[in-house]
Amino acid sequence: MTQARLFRLWLVLGSALMLLLIIVYWDAVGTAHSYLHAAWSRPGPREPPPTAAQAGRGFAAHVGALLDRLLGAGRTRGALPGRRAGRPAPGAVEESVRGYDWSPRAAPPPPPSPDPAGRQAARRSVLRDFCANASLAFPAKERSFDDIPNYELNHLIVDDRHGVIYCYVPKVACTNWKRVMIVLSESPLDRGAPFRDPLDIPREYVHNSSTHLTFSKFWRRYGRLARHLMKVKLKKYTKFLFVRDPFVRLISAFRSKFELENDEFYRQFAVPMLRRYSNRTGLPASAREAFGAGLRVSFRHFIQYLLDPHTEQRAPFNEHWRQVHRLCHPCQIDYDFVGKLETLDQDAAQLLRLLKVDGRLHFPPSYRNRTASSWEDDWFAQIPLAWRRQLYQLYEADFVLFGYPKPEHLLRD
Repeated sequence: MTQARLFRLWLVLGSALMLLLIIVYWDAVGTAHSYLHAAWSRPGPREPPPTAAQAGRGFAAHVGALLDRLLGAGRTRGALPGRRAGRPAPGAVEESVRGYDWSPRAAPPPPPSPDPAGRQAARRSVLRDFCANASLAFPAKERSFDDIPNYELNHLIVDDRHGVIYCYVPKVACTNWKRVMIVLSESPLDRGAPFRDPLDIPREYVHNSSTHLTFSKFWRRYGRLARHLMKVKLKKYTKFLFVRDPFVRLISAFRSKFELENDEFYRQFAVPMLRRYSNRTGLPASAREAFGAGLRVSFRHFIQYLLDPHTEQRAPFNEHWRQVHRLCHPCQIDYDFVGKLETLDQDAAQLLRLLKVDGRLHFPPSYRNRTASSWEDDWFAQIPLAWRRQLYQLYEADFVLFGYPKPEHLLRD
């Protein structure tokens, strides 16, 4: 009896010691990666990168594997089923709606910045200043990181191999940035080997939630250690996001989700809009049937839906039109790099250099998106002035935090 009690006592003490060691290990995780964002997040001269003897890249990966074994099963990194999909090739209809070409109507690419580091510092300064400025108020601005529910952290993708955290924003080149993250993390696998070219990764796997490790999965993997580990990674890893003019992002979301035959968005969003705002009944069961009958949601319906107070009483905004500050929490997370779709090529090249992976991969070639800011006047021409002003108030925080000018030409008589 005494021996059994002693055994249980030693078992408890051993478990407690193991948890303590794990915490100590994770407090050290990322020291090998801290140089990645030193130029942005710390004053003073940039420290040299760690040597191989310092076990830079392997350290975080080994500790992560240890935690997976001790605290729960992690993701299965199996090979993707089926043959290699090759490079994406959207059909003609999708191409014309998603809009990727060098259309003369689209805004030309901006000239290269003579001071990309200065531009990046200015963006981060604007973000920090307005987060600290009481004159800009929006829901959840003042809460702490601990107050953010786990389900609201599902856009923060983590790569432990390179010490990177990416907050993806739909309609801001997120498909290709997710591909980059898959290549960096070496998961999932293609025929038993990691993908090397981002464009070889099929679109269906890019947007499969099981493909990526996000903060929202930490509780299931690490239990009570989850928040502590998140904070360690936020402190040590390089954090980035890409943003876009809020009104142009809305136009892009409408075009891709309601001008294409998309049964999911038709049933979940288009049908309720047509019933509520067009008094339609007996609607077809599929998007194809509805399109064939000439039943489509208009941009006016979409704006009306966004402004309807009943909308978010039923459910939060879909991620494709949810505000960026609600997806990425920029006042609770100190981002090291803020990219913009308007300067995508320049920012992508700068970020990959910052991450020290520019010799390994390149950001997939970007084509000028047809949903350009020059289209705003046409799209909002049939939207009442009062609605435009309400819409700006709804997305004002994104305009201000990320340095986009107020669209005065759309908001005045």
